[in-house]
Amino acid sequence: MIIKKFVQLILISSIVFLASCSNQSESTRPSEGADYKQAAELNVQLAIGYIQRDQLEAAKEKLDKAIMQDEKNLEARKTMAYLLTRLGLNDEADEQYQAAINIKSSDPGLHNSYGAFLCGIGRAEEAMEEFKAAYTHPFYETPYLAYANAGTCLLQQGKYIEAEAMLRKALRINPKLAGALVSMAELGIKTKKYLMSRAYIERYHQRNKATAQSLWIQVQAEKALGATDYYVKYAKQLISEFPDSDEAGWAQEQARDEQLRNN
Repeated sequence: MIIKKFVQLILISSIVFLASCSNQSESTRPSEGADYKQAAELNVQLAIGYIQRDQLEAAKEKLDKAIMQDEKNLEARKTMAYLLTRLGLNDEADEQYQAAINIKSSDPGLHNSYGAFLCGIGRAEEAMEEFKAAYTHPFYETPYLAYANAGTCLLQQGKYIEAEAMLRKALRINPKLAGALVSMAELGIKTKKYLMSRAYIERYHQRNKATAQSLWIQVQAEKALGATDYYVKYAKQLISEFPDSDEAGWAQEQARDEQLRNN
């Protein structure tokens, strides 16, 4: 499960400035003498608000405008990269990530986000270099995020020993990190360490709302451990709460296969 939105969603703080900008042409820069940088910052905030409300076309318009007003605005580039990824425009998203890194190559959070993007499109080796640039940065305040992302990326490549090492590093720093807990539970399934899988997914469920992915991991762990009552319980929860998910379909198929074998 790759990871995590890097955009920190924030509230719009200046309704007055918004009103003053709303009459400007969408295709031109502000009038001569206007504060381009301030206008760009506002448009980034507006875009983030639109993203929160899933108004993605409007968000892109604001980000296009922000980049036109200040092409070195880092938040505009990062947010545009995130938006383009959501829209499935990976080549354009890659360009925005690279533009952002050209603006501030020393930003460890940016390297972590770019790594997650690269892993998500199958460029795992490049992704690992980006994660390393993040978690080795001496002033990165949340290196556990890069460790977790690196571990999850390694897990997807089938490199289970390296994945476990990275995920454990993340959890030693932040034992409650949801993504790392799920990845460790998934690792337990893939390596047939079902007690480990159960332990990590239970830790996840103690503090987080169940997802189709987390319930499917629990279903597999309970079935492998022969805990029939719990297997049935979590399978029913998965099918009930997430009926349209792939995981619910897998659970139903598994149940049908068992019925056929028992008949």
